[in-house]
Amino acid sequence: MQKRGENWHYVRRIPREYQDMDPRDTIRKSLKTKSLAVACARRDSLAEADDLYWASISTNSDNDSIALRNTKSAINRYEAAKRRAMAKGFLYTPNEELLGSVDIGELLKRIDSLSSTSLPRQDDAEAILGIPKKPSVPISVAFEIYCNKIAVSDLIGKSESQTASWKKIKKRAVSNFVKLCGDTPMREITRDHAREFYNWWAEKVMPSGDAKPLSPNSGNRDIGNLRKLYSSYWEYEGEESRENPFRNLNFTENGGKDVPHFEDDWVLSKILEPSVFEGLNSQAIRLVYALIETGCRPSEIANILPENIVLNHAVPHIKIRKQGNRQLKTISSIRDIPLVGVSLSAMKQAKEGFPKYHDKGNLLSVSLLKTFRRRGLFPTPDHRIYSFRHSFEKRMLEAGLDYDLRCLLMGHKNTRPKYGDGGSLEYRRSQLLIICHPVPSDFEGNLRRVCALKP
Repeated sequence: MQKRGENWHYVRRIPREYQDMDPRDTIRKSLKTKSLAVACARRDSLAEADDLYWASISTNSDNDSIALRNTKSAINRYEAAKRRAMAKGFLYTPNEELLGSVDIGELLKRIDSLSSTSLPRQDDAEAILGIPKKPSVPISVAFEIYCNKIAVSDLIGKSESQTASWKKIKKRAVSNFVKLCGDTPMREITRDHAREFYNWWAEKVMPSGDAKPLSPNSGNRDIGNLRKLYSSYWEYEGEESRENPFRNLNFTENGGKDVPHFEDDWVLSKILEPSVFEGLNSQAIRLVYALIETGCRPSEIANILPENIVLNHAVPHIKIRKQGNRQLKTISSIRDIPLVGVSLSAMKQAKEGFPKYHDKGNLLSVSLLKTFRRRGLFPTPDHRIYSFRHSFEKRMLEAGLDYDLRCLLMGHKNTRPKYGDGGSLEYRRSQLLIICHPVPSDFEGNLRRVCALKP
């Protein structure tokens, strides 16, 4: 902003990437106010309007269809008009409403604001007179708006990998809907569309013939994501009362398969001999052993930072904390876990953490699943790496460890009133030693030898 006389002005150079499309060198507009606060608000509206205007005239992605490009351009033009009108001190009102209003004074006031010694810019006139129409937004574009504007708070604190996973699940629902019903405008989605989508999933959940049925949970997730998208989008547009066509559509869930635990004898005879992992990446080997006596989720260990591995302490322990821009699953996941048994041995050799797998949960999962299956380290096809966490919980339960302590060490939400800090690290270690697997002779040396071998 610049001050000329007593009034503030909005001054902005045309960005280099838009100079071929916008003939102006510099934008200069009076904000028609002496108030700094009002000027700042109007400046922000004009800046956003110009950003939207340039977006509307720039070349869209080559992957977009012509119809989608036109829709995006119309949305940008409409949004820019709303902000430009606001910067001029008016609430954006569609032209047909202005012309049909009994208050002719409002229309005259808007026309008068455009009077000047020079011809007003077309975009200013269109904004104040409500010329741009509210575009009909297809569901694919509504999904982009949802991700980029509406659900921003849901993405705060998520890492790049977590954000991609969040979007992937929701995009699947939209893609399935578009394949079945087309890229339908949000205003035109009806109960019939929703029922058609539900019936499409019903055929997959209960297929005819020998086709393998899909999980009802997957169908409910798709329908639920579309229901959420629809309600959030219209709430964002100020139409909260619009009836949701995806309402009350769901399948009875079967709960899915429980992940079984590892029996102690299996761990002792199959897992606690480091040579079974020869050829596997050294970080993955140590990570497996870190899981056994901590009960951590694989992602919690894979993303741990060096400063949260505390070995120079009377009670060596790890701190499960939010890692940079990566969220934890829940607030209750924040905890300190003493290191005992093979997990202590592994973390002594992993002081820098596991950078190879930081924010790369899929890479870790695929690598470990493949190794465990090929080498017969899963007792049944239903076992997973997560089975170590289930084993940890079962061992605590059967050893009679205090319920509050079990919740704390697992990172589970505890509905009981909280008293104290859950016990000292010394106390926690003494309880974990009750359930700890015996450490094989020269385990640390064998682990170091196996990890030193090149895959």
